[in-house]
Amino acid sequence: MNNDSALQVTDLNAFYDQSHVLHGINFEITKGEVVTFLGRNGAGKTTTLRALMGLVKGTGSVRHAGTEILSIRTHRIARRGIGYIPEERGIFASLSVAENYKLPPRLADGGMSDTEISELFPNLAERWKSPGTALSGGEQQMLAIARVVRTGARLLLMDEITEGLAPVIVEQIRKAVVLLKSRGFTILLVEQNIEFARSVADRHYIIEHGEVIDQLDHTMANSDAGLRKIHTYLGI
Repeated sequence: MNNDSALQVTDLNAFYDQSHVLHGINFEITKGEVVTFLGRNGAGKTTTLRALMGLVKGTGSVRHAGTEILSIRTHRIARRGIGYIPEERGIFASLSVAENYKLPPRLADGGMSDTEISELFPNLAERWKSPGTALSGGEQQMLAIARVVRTGARLLLMDEITEGLAPVIVEQIRKAVVLLKSRGFTILLVEQNIEFARSVADRHYIIEHGEVIDQLDHTMANSDAGLRKIHTYLGI
């Protein structure tokens, strides 16, 4: 195994009741990389993130920084510095922006300070006392990312973070992802916005029917041939 490996997944299988969703997923992420999962709806991308966090029971092997984590509980995975930003964001209507932000405890060393996070997402500082659901969709997404970064997570699992957002907000999120990468964060991103994915990722894994069927590096993905290949896989 590469000593710089942040995450190494081997033969990952997962089930929802009797439905076999993941069929032997294999991939690896190096520390400091941004890697995306691309694939059609239902391909198993979100299920993979949930299995990595222990939210879906899986079989196979998931090694974080060389340590097997597939069999440990979700709270212990989080304490290793792995953070999950789900598609639904999970912003609580009864709590203010500040209360939503501070809700998860600090779990690991190495997170960004409150000052650094306010510089990353200045919109939040302006809405600190507002109810969480008074925020726009883009601001809610910023809040969801900010509170996970605050916990000390250095490996971020992000699910559809640009879904339904206006282009100007997508650009703000893109700049935030680029900045997090420059600070040494490792990011695994499930994304349907192909242009966003191509602009931030070092590598792309194509997921189909619960398996990794191809891998494209940044150069290939940003070539005409690579884009045609992605469009073919995704049926665009």
